[in-house]
Amino acid sequence: MTDPTDHSTRGFDSLAVHAGQAFDPATGAVIPPVHFSTTYAQDGIGGLRQGYEYGRSGNPTRNALQTQLAAIEGGRHGLSFSSGLAAEDALLRSVLKPGDEVLLGNDVYGGTYRLIARILGPWGIGLRIVDMSDLDAVAAALEERPARVLWVETPSNPLLRITDIAGLARLGHDAGALVVVDNTFASPALQQPLRHGADVVVHSATKYLGGHSDVVGGALVIDDDAVAEGARFLQFAAGAVSGPLDAWLTTRGIKTLGIRMQRHSENAAAIAAFLDGHDRVARVYYPGLPSHPGHQLAARQMSGFGGIVSVALGDAASARRFAESTRLFQLAESLGGVESLVNYPHEMTHASVRGTELAVPEDVVRLSVGIESIDDLLHDIDSALAAR
Repeated sequence: MTDPTDHSTRGFDSLAVHAGQAFDPATGAVIPPVHFSTTYAQDGIGGLRQGYEYGRSGNPTRNALQTQLAAIEGGRHGLSFSSGLAAEDALLRSVLKPGDEVLLGNDVYGGTYRLIARILGPWGIGLRIVDMSDLDAVAAALEERPARVLWVETPSNPLLRITDIAGLARLGHDAGALVVVDNTFASPALQQPLRHGADVVVHSATKYLGGHSDVVGGALVIDDDAVAEGARFLQFAAGAVSGPLDAWLTTRGIKTLGIRMQRHSENAAAIAAFLDGHDRVARVYYPGLPSHPGHQLAARQMSGFGGIVSVALGDAASARRFAESTRLFQLAESLGGVESLVNYPHEMTHASVRGTELAVPEDVVRLSVGIESIDDLLHDIDSALAAR
């Protein structure tokens, strides 16, 4: 019998629903109120009530989300930001100084590369690219020159490479590096990198955490007190905090994260199987397929394979035609909502890395598979392929 007051004994779905979500003591409301106040009355100068002073430094709704974030990732500290890039920026500026380097995976979100290369680079932060799924390549890069931060997405965006988090953590820690895992694609419902040795988990909360394409947000979950304190100071001092309604919408989304990820994964697996071997498809990228090079590793460190399927269609013209021919899959940026989306990374989400080592092949289309009826999704894909 688990203790209902002890988060460490609860299952994931219970944590998602209850962590940070105690009923309102004043009214008994099961759903905590949303606190919109920007400032808080003091009991005399410096007499703060429960530590609240000003909305940028603290807000009860945001704090409740931060408790929830830490609980579902199995970490000690959760921090909520106004966007995923704001979370990344706060972390990087809190741990880096001029002359430090970031070792970045060669298949990551284009905005992450842009932030490091074009914003932090001119301030003296170095950047090197490596295939993080190849631990020998990572070891060689670290032996050549140390890095302060190892930054990986697994599964990666958009080619769904799988990196051995535990192996990467060992290499990084032996070299004195901070190991950061962007867990946006998997979500903590399917993968918890801190349990595999990572130091920091990053999320675009806009995606699966929010889950309904109606809120922009970002998150950090950190175990180390000093690293967390540094990021928390940047959160306060630079001010890229999530607003109370954004925090509440993210909290509401997280409560159904577990069951949503089950449906996303089931639908994506069916679509990947349909596309695999199709005569109009050159290649399918999905870690749930036994033919995927990271399948066995993904099966060990994830509890499901996620809702993203990328597909190569042989040439750019075919990829563009497919992306513009779906109907239920809407052509749009982003991912992770309950509705299905199709994206052409080369000119959309990853346009900022064209011409670099991170460039996405021109024939690749990324599918964010929603929770609609699978027969309808398969019919939509089949029709779009026929339109080629």
